[in-house]
Amino acid sequence: MPDGYETIRLERADGIAVITLERPDRLNAFTEQMLEDLVDAFDRTDADDDIGAVVVTGTGRAFCAGADLAEGGATFERDGEPFTMERHPDGGGVLTRRIFDSAKPVIGAINGPAVGIGVTFTLPMDARLASETARFGFVFAKRGLVPEAASSFFLPRLVGIAQAAEWVLTARIFDAEEALAGGLVRSVHPPDELLGAAKALAIEMAEGKSKVAVAVARRMLWQMHAEGTPAAAHEADSEALHFLGSSEDVREGVTAFLEKREADFPLRVSQDMPAFFTRWQEERGGLLPQTGRSYDRLPARR
Repeated sequence: MPDGYETIRLERADGIAVITLERPDRLNAFTEQMLEDLVDAFDRTDADDDIGAVVVTGTGRAFCAGADLAEGGATFERDGEPFTMERHPDGGGVLTRRIFDSAKPVIGAINGPAVGIGVTFTLPMDARLASETARFGFVFAKRGLVPEAASSFFLPRLVGIAQAAEWVLTARIFDAEEALAGGLVRSVHPPDELLGAAKALAIEMAEGKSKVAVAVARRMLWQMHAEGTPAAAHEADSEALHFLGSSEDVREGVTAFLEKREADFPLRVSQDMPAFFTRWQEERGGLLPQTGRSYDRLPARR
């Protein structure tokens, strides 16, 4: 597959990237290899200064049918050592923390069933659009599990505690209209219009903006959603404005507005991010300071 991936496809065009889950014979079921491929793809999109936003979708009739259960009842076993976060991180949480740390906006184009990890890994995306054929399910209790991928953090913040509890505790499958009514998805589209609508939104987020400003603003929105205090938001606003207010991007943005032309922002995410951006990630639940990544290692198997 392009870029050497085994389970996904990464394509770039028109200033956006499209990541497509590519296991249609298994309904794009999630594996450790898919985890590694997706984390690497987000590393690449962050490093690519031509990319302003990312769309994630699936191939075939499913978005992601959840964890691949080919190993049967042993699918979720880990080694017998006492639990440590360093050795036994949940793989879904590895991915959602990486998406949380993305410097680019992320949009889910949910083209079919999204169950288990197939729905929870979309929760830190900035928008989710669904096909009329999409189905959703937080089915963990029916498998003897609890929700993973840090979804106890993300889901109530997106849809409220009552709706989150109903979906998790009933473990039922629900359709796109219920997902829309409950606030899980932004909009519902005919199947042949879904990807186009997601790309259009991604392009709208990507074009004509300072990519550095977008990266910082995205982090601020998510971080303040988590911290929830005006004082914390005021400090983050002030630090960001102190940096950006004197930047070449602001100078260009204001000048372009006054000259009635499109702006050509010079700052690049790959090299011009402020030092406080990484500090925010380290201090506030994103990257691990010792590794510079959102995880130390992949889950230890049995």
